[in-house]
Amino acid sequence: MQNPLQITFHGIDHSEAVENRVREKVAKLEQFFDRITSCRVAIESDHKNSSNLHHKGNSYLVRIDLNVPGSELVVKRESDEHEDVYAALKGAFQAMERQLKEYVARSRGDVKSRANAS
Repeated sequence: MQNPLQITFHGIDHSEAVENRVREKVAKLEQFFDRITSCRVAIESDHKNSSNLHHKGNSYLVRIDLNVPGSELVVKRESDEHEDVYAALKGAFQAMERQLKEYVARSRGDVKSRANAS
């Protein structure tokens, strides 16, 4: 990655464990496409005084902004109230992985147009 990974926490305490999980997930994205130019991950909780990352009842919003040559891929994923921050990260990164795979397929010309499908 050309620019360093940026991870921000809003409404929850910073956690090395969560940060490490984000770094693992971004490294996995880089295995699919090694020309990612930058990545920003924001993790927010709607509960203002959340000091417990595993506290149930809070919903988490994970936003991933991934810059690739000629495009920016964005995922915003809000967790269910019964999910913890790790489940929210998993869902957001799965969605980003799908977008990145589609971007790679389009850039390689692997995607057939719908007009030729019939």
